[in-house]
Amino acid sequence: MHREHGKVPGGQAMHDAVETLAARARFDGAELAVFVRVGEMEGAYYIDCGDAQWRSVKVTPGEWRVVQEPRVKFRRAPGMKALPEPKRGGTLDELRRFVNVGNDADWRMLLAWLVMACGPHGPFPVLVLSGEQGSAKTTAARLLRALVDPSTAPVRTMPRDERDLMIAASTSSWVFSLDNVSYLQPWQSDALCRLATGGGLATRALYTDDEEVIHEARRPVIINGIEDFVTRDDLRDRSVTLMLDAIPPERRRDEQSVMLEFEDARRRIFGALLDALAGALKELPGVPKTGLPRMADFARMGIATERALGWPPGSFMEAYDADRAASCAASLEGSPVGQAVLALVARGPFEGTATALLRKLRDSEQALNNGWPRHPKALANSLKRIAPALRAAGVKYTPPKKTGHAGERVLRLESQAEE
Repeated sequence: MHREHGKVPGGQAMHDAVETLAARARFDGAELAVFVRVGEMEGAYYIDCGDAQWRSVKVTPGEWRVVQEPRVKFRRAPGMKALPEPKRGGTLDELRRFVNVGNDADWRMLLAWLVMACGPHGPFPVLVLSGEQGSAKTTAARLLRALVDPSTAPVRTMPRDERDLMIAASTSSWVFSLDNVSYLQPWQSDALCRLATGGGLATRALYTDDEEVIHEARRPVIINGIEDFVTRDDLRDRSVTLMLDAIPPERRRDEQSVMLEFEDARRRIFGALLDALAGALKELPGVPKTGLPRMADFARMGIATERALGWPPGSFMEAYDADRAASCAASLEGSPVGQAVLALVARGPFEGTATALLRKLRDSEQALNNGWPRHPKALANSLKRIAPALRAAGVKYTPPKKTGHAGERVLRLESQAEE
């Protein structure tokens, strides 16, 4: 209107037009799913290129191509940046010189996570990048996100409460990346679990008394930090932890040079990532759906990626099992109850109430720890939380059950070998 008539519509006219279009869309238009960065329709994955032409990459089993008018509808959040134009003929090995991953097992876990993050379906394991100062954890998080969901703010600090966390994850991006985390409060750990496997938060709408807003999201998550900040077993069980090696002074480079080289290679790496995704989708129907660990969807995609990239058979699950075993060991190392129970069961099985167990363990060295439970109920809750880690260490925990005429709640701890 400005170009034709040299003026713009008034405020009331603009308001009426917007309300009319909104009413027509709501009552007369078709209802369609709207995605952020990654979507699916009729078995094909679509990845929003983020460019001015609204192009997408369509990925089907065995092939991918850039399409001008994708069939799915995308919403673009503030800060989203365009993906590079994918180039065929590249290799994912080129990414390895930019990400400070030490061994082949961690490298395979990282590539499986990247392939999973390019698809719309979770649950997604939380990618934990850990290492000492100077191991390029933040740089690795930035580069990984640049391959899947580039943003003007590729990493961010932990939001102040669960409401802000869910709003940020559900409205602002596809990949949710947290930088330099030192400690996770229980609510933060629980919220990240829901974000990885899918969950929502209902809260009162601002400036209202009786309207409710539901924020729902399932997102790939990256967290980096120096300390062992993943301490709760439910989050550990949903995480993939990669230890990054410290970079020696003679190999350290300035960030600008690294970023320039990465930008030069990003088109080839992105094309190779699409090759891996298309190959994994082709192999996925042949991957068994039984005998899988808790994050079964990730395990199946990892096995499909293994086959698509020609890794040695069984190498992905070997790496994933080792990662899970290390997480269980770390869980018990950080748990005074876990250490006390291991020492107790080493001397023989225990059967009795939580009160009796607490009394039996009160003289142990671990009972002096500040985190030691002071009440039987707290002890029972701690045992329930570390039960998977105990089981991985060869200890079977049978939760309290009513028994006898007195109705006492009796629990049992025993070595699985003795059982």
